[in-house]
Amino acid sequence: MQKLTKAEEEVMQLFWTHGPSTVSGIIGYMDEPHPPHSTISSIVRILEKKEFLDHKAYGRTYEYRPIIEKAKYSKFSVRKLVSTYFEGSMNELVSFLVKENDMSLKDLSEVVNKLENETEK
Repeated sequence: MQKLTKAEEEVMQLFWTHGPSTVSGIIGYMDEPHPPHSTISSIVRILEKKEFLDHKAYGRTYEYRPIIEKAKYSKFSVRKLVSTYFEGSMNELVSFLVKENDMSLKDLSEVVNKLENETEK
């Protein structure tokens, strides 16, 4: 799987949220001022080339749909983040979050409990 650019990820978020859509439909979900149709069309074609989207043709209109699940890309992104910035260690990531006060000890405890409950299933 390839890493997405910020613009590609923004477009994919819209597909993951709203499901199959045309380029015009995706543009309609974006904040004003809307980007040019040609720009979003180019991004969508890149996403299709990267195998994140597929399309179905209805005459001259293409409807695109995601073929990579958001959860799968999220998992890939977190693993990439951990390998790039935390020497491949999830412990280092959690330690960083706690030290930087992005995660309280209470939050950490809740995560541990949740993981333990899921492991028991």
